[in-house]
Parts: sequence; structure tokens; C-alpha cells
Amino acid sequence: MSEPQITLHGTELSGHAHRVVLFLRLLELPFRFVAAPAEVRGSAEFRRLNPLGQIPVLQDGPVVIADSNAILVYLAGRYAPRSSWLPDEPLAASRVQRWFSIAAGELTYGPGLARRLAQWGGAGDRPRAMEIAARLFGFMEGHLADSHYLAAPHPTLADLACYSYTAHAPEGGLSLQPYPAIRGWLSRIEALPRFQPMPPCPLPPEVSQHELPRG
Repeated sequence: MSEPQITLHGTELSGHAHRVVLFLRLLELPFRFVAAPAEVRGSAEFRRLNPLGQIPVLQDGPVVIADSNAILVYLAGRYAPRSSWLPDEPLAASRVQRWFSIAAGELTYGPGLARRLAQWGGAGDRPRAMEIAARLFGFMEGHLADSHYLAAPHPTLADLACYSYTAHAPEGGLSLQPYPAIRGWLSRIEALPRFQPMPPCPLPPEVSQHELPRG
């Protein structure tokens, strides 16, 4: 059996990498996952793939793409061009793009940063991250109270881009119990065929065990 053409460089606990893993599985695309922890990302070999030293990086034959949202767009266009994952209609496309911006902004610097600081430490303003997360989740809760998904009546790349760090927010000390609409949305993503959860990290002591991500 031949090697898969697609290789994904990342780490299992990276939400950015997980959104790509999830889409590859939803599209039933065979791929090889190559672990790229911090020491690998600093190597000259990895920097040839992505000079910024960031994950994930996708190789599809001779094509090399960095940035998780860019990878999602590429995969949709290359392997699911007539699907509803990435709409062509301008207004629908703009709605997906808005959530891409939120995934790269408030989601990363709110729940994502809070999780990183709680699990691995490092530099960062945790109170500010918690504040950003609370504001974001309040906005998402209101939006999802009237919508099953983020950008359309059906799942799109917007949902995949925002799923992982939202579902794993409790690992940063952020409870999802006050947000029933968000929890309902997470359950709908987890019910998609071939869904694969991101492995859990230990919960901070202030968050109870019932906050563990599902999947």
C-alpha cells in the first residue's frame, strides 16, 4: 500500500492542528501525521517548511501550506470544491471569513491562551485571556441561541476553526456550564461522521470533572 500523499506536521494537543485533522477525517482523506514539538519546530529542516516555525504545516505532494485556516481553505477547494464547507456566495463566504478572524483573534488569545498558560505556563496575561474568553463566549452564546452552526444552517469551515479551543476551554479554567447554546453546538460537531476528538489535558483544580470535553 502506498504512503499517503498528505503529511500534516503538528502536535496532538494543538487546537490549530486538530481542526485540520478533523477536516481531513471528515473528508476521508488518508494522511500521515508527523509530530512537531518545539524542538523540531526550531530545526533548519522544519524552518524550510515554515520559516515562522509554527504548526500546523501541510504537505500535499509538492504543495506546502502553513496556517490552519489557510490549510482548511486549500483542502476544501482541492478535495471538496462543490461542498458546503466553504461557500462561494459572497455573503455566505464573508460569514465564514468572519469566524476565521475570530478563531485567529479572540479564540486564540482568549480560551487558547488561557489553556496554554494553565497547562504549560510561559508568558502571557491570564486575567486578560479570561476576560477575552468571557466576552467571546457571551457573544457566541447569543449567536448560537438562534443558529445551529456559526456561519450557515449547516456545518462549515467556520465551525471546524472554532471547535477545538472552545471545547477544551475548561482545560484553561473556563467553565462551559453557563453556555448551553455553545454546548449544544459542540455536541452537533461531535456528532459529525468520523469526528475525532483532540486528546484531553488535565483540568485545572478549579474546574470539575464534568467539564471534560466530550468525544
